[in-house]
Parts: sequence; structure tokens; C-alpha cells
Amino acid sequence: MKNFLDENFLLHSRAAQQLYHDYAKEMPIIDYHCHLPPQQIAGDHQFENLTRAWLYGDHYKWRAMRTNGVEERFITGNASDWEKFQKWAETVPYTLRNPLFHWTHLELQRYFDIPDMVSAKTARTIYDACTEKLQTKEYSVRNLLRKMNVGAVCTTDDPVDSLEHHLKLKQDGFEIPILPAWRPDNAMNVDNPENFNAYIKRLEGATNIAISNFNDYLLALENRHDFFASAGCTVSDHGLEEIYVEEFTGVEVETAFNKVRAGKGLSGQERRTFQSAMLVHFAEWDWAKGWVQQFHLGALRNNNSRMSQRLGADTGWDSIGDFSQGRALAKFLDRLDKEDKLAKTILYNLNPADNELIATMTGNFNDGSVAGKIQFGSAWWFMDQKDGMTRQINALSNMGLVSRFVGMLTDSRSFLSFPRHEYFRRILCNLFGEEITNGELPNDLEWVGKIVRDICYYNARQYFNFQPANAGAYTE
Repeated sequence: MKNFLDENFLLHSRAAQQLYHDYAKEMPIIDYHCHLPPQQIAGDHQFENLTRAWLYGDHYKWRAMRTNGVEERFITGNASDWEKFQKWAETVPYTLRNPLFHWTHLELQRYFDIPDMVSAKTARTIYDACTEKLQTKEYSVRNLLRKMNVGAVCTTDDPVDSLEHHLKLKQDGFEIPILPAWRPDNAMNVDNPENFNAYIKRLEGATNIAISNFNDYLLALENRHDFFASAGCTVSDHGLEEIYVEEFTGVEVETAFNKVRAGKGLSGQERRTFQSAMLVHFAEWDWAKGWVQQFHLGALRNNNSRMSQRLGADTGWDSIGDFSQGRALAKFLDRLDKEDKLAKTILYNLNPADNELIATMTGNFNDGSVAGKIQFGSAWWFMDQKDGMTRQINALSNMGLVSRFVGMLTDSRSFLSFPRHEYFRRILCNLFGEEITNGELPNDLEWVGKIVRDICYYNARQYFNFQPANAGAYTE
């Protein structure tokens, strides 16, 4: 019987253990998509206690606590931080076979050197010990990144964001690149005219451009796109239910824009036409600057209207959607490809039923100009666990070249989430190691180890053209 979470956790063969410990473990982390708050990095924030570092903003944990019968006041409500942690600690033993059980204990070990299981009995000791460490300089936000050997981070930023914190980090000379990523979802969301017009006011303030028509709107957004580029941005991201690919004319888009500017709601067709046009413009700007564009597809958001209205978005009321992705995605990529304006692209699906669809879609537009130009992105959100990662890796291996995969990301709001990269690396090495052991792959650890290192680090470094911290120490 193996010990839980020992050095060979998830590594079920000698080959897997060698691949992880000799090739994957020490590779720096390139976290090219996350939701970390840049202001906390710029201010080198110190967390007051473990709850604030671990539970605030973490809707994965919130959903588990609700399912375990915990009242909302102990989750997002006005209970004290200790009381919130106590309820989380009571919940952890009930998360067996949920990735939260693994993540929780990996994080305790890797950040705080605490091997104990979290429970009601250990809650006070763990809370006090971690809180004491968090209040030391060694556990400031920047040092948490250093502790996990993070080489580069891309945050998620709205076009109207000032990027002042990214600029401060650059001026400070912080050695880990903290780069913005362009996320223009609000700029194409015309579902609510009042919200859209309020957004335009913010855009006018950010650009000093008066917006009276659609061309003005595009001009202002492109101005921000240029500004993001000047701040080091080379990555865009879109969170969509599905790709919009309606045919459109300039007149139709202008008419829809004028209608929503007048405070009138759009029909479904008008909305899709406007959003289709915006996606094309964004994609062409990304291509012109040599950016990487990312599309996160398939989330069905804010399903619980009562709780979403009470707590807002991203508070744990989202699920996997069953949208039809294939035809629209092919049409969108083909439109850009025909004009030779298809940027490097990463496609993420939330519904695992679309794994093979996405894996084969990437091959349609890999034209030999760049290795792995169109990527099947890592298992995302609800799929960010052992089974989901394994299925994504296997689909990519079967339908494409896993050797050119740009690997893992956290997609997290927590500075304590970086062991998810370790989790991914262990799963990856175990898959390769199992097939070496079974004679399905050659027992050539040097070559397979190179592929593992590429997936963990080098592919992303080359694909995004990043210069990560400590890059000189890791040469191929």
C-alpha cells in the first residue's frame, strides 16, 4: 500500500517516476492564463490570514461547501475569517475523490510544509500555523510566486483597464514577467443596453475619444489594443458559449450599434451579427500584432438567477453547456485563414464530449508555418482534474501531436494554486511512463524526457515568445 501524497504520488511506474523527478519537476511554470489580481503583485501583498489567501474568490471551494450543507454566511457572507476556514476544514474530508482533496493537501505541503490532513480536528492548528507564515515577508505575494518557480504570468484584463499595476511591476524591475491579456468580452456584450452604454463611457474615459458611431467605437478599442501591446501584452482571450459567425455588412453592424446606443434591445439575430463582427475585428488585430488568441468555449454561466443576482458573476453558479461548436468554429477559423489573418490560436472546450472535435479541428488549420500553430488547450475548469486531463491528453495524442502541446495553466484567482501545474505534470509523466512500461513506447527516457520538458515549459516559452524569469538556467 502506498502512502498518500508521497514523492511518487500519481506516478505508478519506475519510468513515470524518472520522467517526473528527472525531467518535469524542476521546470519553471509559465502560467499563460490566470485571474490573479495584478494589484496584489504590484503591492507585494501580505495576506492577513489563511482564509483570505485560500478561500476568498475560490468558487471551486464555495461549491463544495454549499454541497456539504454549509450556510452562505460562512462562504461569502459576514462570518469571521476563522469561522469560514473552520467550515472549509469540516468540508475537506467530504471532498474525497474530488480534485479539491488533492489540491488542498498539495498546497499545504508545497507552500507551508504541512503534511497533516485537513479536518475539524486539525483546523485550528493548520489555520494558526499558515496564518503565522503568511504574515512573514517570505510569504508575500511576490515570494509565493518565487517559491513555486513561476517564470511568467498572464493575467486577464478588460480593454478599459489602466494596466497601471503591470506597468509598476515593470518599473520595479520585478524579475517575473507579469503580462496583461486582452479580454474584450464586455466590449461585445450587447445583451443589456444600459450596461453596454456605461461601458462605452468608460472606454471614452480611457481613450479620450468621443464615440458617436461604430467606427469611433472600433477606433477607441483599437487604441486600447495598441496600448495593451505597448504594455507587453501578446495574448488575447475570449470567454464564449460558442463562436459567432453570422454574415454581416457594415450597414447591419452600424444599425445594431446605433440601436443599442439608443437604449433599445437587440433581437437575437442583431446581437449575433454584432458579436460576429467584433470577433473578426479582434482576431484581425491579434494577427496583425502577432498575438496568440485564446477561446474558452462552452460554459453555461449564472444558472441560478436568484443567487447570481445576490452575489454576482463568478461566484459558483456555472456549469458545462451543451452548445454545438464544430460548424461555427470551422467557419470562423476558415474566414480568417482565407485572408491569411489567422493568428496562433488556442481552443479550450468545457464539455468533454467536444474533445475529439476540438482535437481534429486544430489540424484543419495547422499550415506548417508554426509548430502547433492551432492548439487544443489544456483541460479547463470542471475538466481540470485527473480524469479530465487524461482524456484531453489522450484525445490530443490520438488526433494530433501532444509533443507540440503548450501544456498547463492555472485559470485561478489564488496565489496558492500553482501546485496544479505539478498535478498536471505528474499525470502527464504517468501516462508516458505507463506506455513505456507496457512496451507501447520505447524505453528511451532521454527522448521521452525531452518531450515531457517541452510540454511542461519549452513549448509555451517558444509559442508565446516569452522571456521567463530564470530562462537562462533552462536551455534545451
